[in-house]
Amino acid sequence: MYYPRSFLKFILLGFLLVSLPLLYALVELIVSLDRLGSQSQQAVLQAAQAGRASRQLYEQATMLERVVRQHLILDDPQLVDDYSRLRQDFRQTAQQLRELPLDREQLAELEKLAESESRLYAMLRGQQRMNAAALAQGYADLSQGAQAMLAASSNLTEREIERLQKTAAEGRRTWGYLALAAGAIALALAILFAVLIARPIRQLDLAIRRMGTADFTHAIEVNGPQDMRYLGQRLEWLRTRLHELETQQTQFLRHVSHELKTPLTAVREGAELLRDRVGGALSPQQQEIVRIVRENTLNLQKLIEDLLNYHQTRTIEPQTLGPVPLAEVVRRVVREHKLAAFARMVTFEVKTRPAIIVGDADKIRAIFDNLLSNAIKYSPRSGTVSIELVVEDGNAVLDVADQGPGVDIVDRARIFESFYQGKPAPEGRIKGSGLGLAIAREYALAHGGRIELLDRADGKRGARFRVWLPLAVTAASAAAATAAPATLQEQG
Repeated sequence: MYYPRSFLKFILLGFLLVSLPLLYALVELIVSLDRLGSQSQQAVLQAAQAGRASRQLYEQATMLERVVRQHLILDDPQLVDDYSRLRQDFRQTAQQLRELPLDREQLAELEKLAESESRLYAMLRGQQRMNAAALAQGYADLSQGAQAMLAASSNLTEREIERLQKTAAEGRRTWGYLALAAGAIALALAILFAVLIARPIRQLDLAIRRMGTADFTHAIEVNGPQDMRYLGQRLEWLRTRLHELETQQTQFLRHVSHELKTPLTAVREGAELLRDRVGGALSPQQQEIVRIVRENTLNLQKLIEDLLNYHQTRTIEPQTLGPVPLAEVVRRVVREHKLAAFARMVTFEVKTRPAIIVGDADKIRAIFDNLLSNAIKYSPRSGTVSIELVVEDGNAVLDVADQGPGVDIVDRARIFESFYQGKPAPEGRIKGSGLGLAIAREYALAHGGRIELLDRADGKRGARFRVWLPLAVTAASAAAATAAPATLQEQG
C-alpha cells in the first residue's frame, strides 16, 4: 500500500478522506434544502397568482354579465363599448391563468370559458333580440364557470402544498439514507486508517519490547511512511549492535570464567591437601586459615559456575530434552542439600504428587536447586522449608516457602533481574551473585513455564516461590495426576 513520505501527512490524509463523505452529505443537504426552498417559493407564488387571477376572472365575468343585462334592458350602445374594454381584461386574465401550471381539467374548463365568452360576444354584437334570454343565461353560466375556476385555484394551492410535503418526505428519506451511507463510509475509512496508522506503531512497540527483554534474534521491520520506516531502520541498527555487544560480552565472560576455573581448581586442591594434612600437621591458626581459604574458593567456584550457567539459559539443546519426573528431581535436590540444612538445623516438609514434564533434567534440577538453596540461606535456625508439588490445569506447580524475613516490597519488582541482590542473608552468610533467581526464571521460560513470587498461604512472614511447568501430554501423566500425594518430613 502507498504511504505518504511523512507520518503527519498520512494522518492528515486519513482525516481528509474520513471527512469527505460527511462533507458530501452536508453539501447535498444544503443543496436539497435550497432546492426545496426555491420550489416552495415558486409554489407559493404560483398559488398566489392563480388565486388572484381566478378572483379577477370571476369579478370580470360578473361585470360582463352586469353590463350585458344593463344593455339588454337599456339598449345603450355605449354599454357595448364598455363591454369591449372589459372583455379585453377578461381575456388577459384568462391568458395569465393559462401560463400557470394548471391540470388538464382546469385548462379545458378555462378554454371552455373563453369559447363561451367569444360565442356570447358574437351573439351580443349580432343584436339578436330573440336570443336575449339565452344571452342572459349564457352570461350567468359564464359567471358560474369563473366561480368554478376560483374554486379550482384553491385546489391548485392544496395540490402544491401536497407536492411540497411529498417532496419534503422524499428528501427526508434520501437524507437519512445519505447520512447512513456517509456515516458507514466514514466509519469504514476511520477503521482502515486507524489500523494503518497503528500498524507501524505496534511494530515499533513490539520491537522495543523485544529489545527490552534482551531478545535480539528477530529482525525489525517497520512498514508505513518513510519517516517511520527510517525509525525502524535505526532500531534494526540498534538491535544488530546490541546483539553484537551481547555476543561479545557472553564470549568474554565465558572465556574469563573458564580461565578462572583452572587456577581456582589448583588453589582449591591445595587447600584440600593442607586440610587433609598431606604436607604435615597444622597449628590451630593454620587450620583456621586453610578453612577460610577453602570456603572462599568454594564460594568463588559457585559464582563462576553461576556465570557460566547464566549464559546458557537462552538455549536448550534438542538432544537433552526428555521426560523428567519432577517428584524424583525434588527428592534428589533435597538429599543434596541435607548437609547445608543440617548446619542450620533446617527441617524440610515435602509434599509431592507424581508429575512428568518434557525438558532438560539438569536445567529443571537447577531451577529447584536455586530456589531451595535460597530458602535454606534465608531460613532462621531451626526453621522449616515447605516444598509442595501438585498438578493443576495441565501444569506441574511447585511451591518452595521458607520462614525467613521475606522479600521487601521494593525488591519484588526486580528480584528476578540478573545480578540484582536484595537484602543480605541473615547471620552474616556469604552474599550471592544475584544470578540464581535469574537463571531459574530463564530456565522456566525456556520450558514454556513461569516463576513468580507469592505471599505465604498461612499469612506468616517468609518468601514463597511458585514454578509453573506444562505437563507432558501422555496417558501416564494423566494417571499420575490422580495419584495420592507423597508426604515427607525430615531434618537436614
